[in-house]
Amino acid sequence: MTPGSRFRQALKDEKPLQVAGTICAYHALMAKRVGYRAVYLSGGGVAAGSLGMPDLGISNLDDVLIDIRRITDVCELPLLVDVDTGFGTSAFNVARTTRSIAKAGAAAMHIEDQVGAKRCGHRPGKELVSKDEMCDRIKAAVDARTDESFVVMARTDALAGEGFDSAVSRAVSYVEAGADMIFPEAITELGMYRKFADAVKVPVLANITEFGSTPLFTAEELRSAGVAIALYPLSAFRAMNKAALGVYETLRKAGTQKSVLPQMQTREELYDFLNYHSYEQKLDELFSRNRS
Repeated sequence: MTPGSRFRQALKDEKPLQVAGTICAYHALMAKRVGYRAVYLSGGGVAAGSLGMPDLGISNLDDVLIDIRRITDVCELPLLVDVDTGFGTSAFNVARTTRSIAKAGAAAMHIEDQVGAKRCGHRPGKELVSKDEMCDRIKAAVDARTDESFVVMARTDALAGEGFDSAVSRAVSYVEAGADMIFPEAITELGMYRKFADAVKVPVLANITEFGSTPLFTAEELRSAGVAIALYPLSAFRAMNKAALGVYETLRKAGTQKSVLPQMQTREELYDFLNYHSYEQKLDELFSRNRS
């Protein structure tokens, strides 16, 4: 099966499909071990985690491709990727982005209707392109894919600035332009998801990100509202950052890490996720063969 086919199959097998944000390849391996059927690479995660910069359209296609390849090289779970506004102003840029991330092993992408100088979807001051311009982005992405199973998802940020009816209207137009799925950003009420799902007649994603505009609805609540995908883009990343800061502060103040050892993953646990010992065994076999 292609990556896109695996993503679509996962969507059929689990309702809603819980998609875990994985900031790096190692997190993808952990998510797979826990039982997730799909993983996610956040644009904000690439900006903050890989570049140490805010999610303000600063990262580029190459930055994202590096992280995609690292994840898909070691984890076969289908990967949904945030491509922001398409990494360029023309249809040719969007087409190149689509081809590039599919070639890197991604299963799906979402592209949004903000202007190029974009902002985080849960921040004020977002500006949108016209409905027609966004439809052109979608058409360019759909036309560029060489595998029909590769998923092109359209995200709309219209709710905050234009209101609910405009957001739904945009989403319907995006589906008509060829979008396979819809991602309405910064939703504030559970019932809104049901109205989106009824209007667009394609799978709808709920972005259950912390400390934003959307309440932390449970999987069961989302299921009841017709949501097909529950996305947790940076949950592990936020926890990782908090834990790392605590360790740095402890080392600096106490001069030792002894008190925070219980919070750490052990060496053996790390090796287990990496299948480390099998690599060592392979090395031993190779060295043995060379000596004989």
